[in-house]
Amino acid sequence: MPFYERGAVRIRYEEAGTGFPLLLISGGGLNSSIAGIKAGNPFDTIAAFSDEYRCIFADLRNANTGESTGPLEIDRPWDSHTDDQLGLLDHLGVDRFMVLGFCIGGPFIWNLLKRAPSRVVAAAPAQPVGFRPEMPTLLYDGSMSGWGPELVKRRPGITMEMVERYLTRMYRTNADFVFTVTRDFVRSCQTPVLILPDDVPAHPYAVAMESAMLAPKAEVSLYPWKEPKERIPLAVRHIKSFLRAHRPAA
Repeated sequence: MPFYERGAVRIRYEEAGTGFPLLLISGGGLNSSIAGIKAGNPFDTIAAFSDEYRCIFADLRNANTGESTGPLEIDRPWDSHTDDQLGLLDHLGVDRFMVLGFCIGGPFIWNLLKRAPSRVVAAAPAQPVGFRPEMPTLLYDGSMSGWGPELVKRRPGITMEMVERYLTRMYRTNADFVFTVTRDFVRSCQTPVLILPDDVPAHPYAVAMESAMLAPKAEVSLYPWKEPKERIPLAVRHIKSFLRAHRPAA
């Protein structure tokens, strides 16, 4: 069970397959974990991509369902996780990579594109999280009840007051669009992006489609792609063909 360590941060990660590096980010909000990559996403992500790619995936820092730990960086919640993702790739000797992320992986992907545009070759946000103005505290409330209390039980140095400040910064201070970047950034982004929309409360269809319309090199999968389940293989084929089209030559 390998770990990447940097100061007080300890990230549990795994790899599967060989080939061009593909970072996988599980859904599950702040409980995003390796377990989600293996069993929690709409399809078997490792089986789908490890035949062609060096798949890299990790427990999110402080996910209750994982083994990664580190401080709550209250003033920079999104960037602290991006630090972990880029730091892990550096640790593994990976420069350029592709990324496929579910749910909370959407905002993480946009932040990676902002922070490391020359390193991300192509990106696929699937069922991405976004801000829903008619339910403005949805993600904050869900994390306050579904993540924070269990974290505080496990980590004596973390309090609910710290969790509240962290989540306020994450989901309420810049409550708009995809949380991590602006519409102007998406308009200027030159990285190829394939967006797989969803439409449940935390994954607003409108935000997914707006980002697809704004990004100059965006593509969109069929919708709905998760139901009926017979459509999922078609969506997987679309992701695979998209990644192949942008994968650098060996």
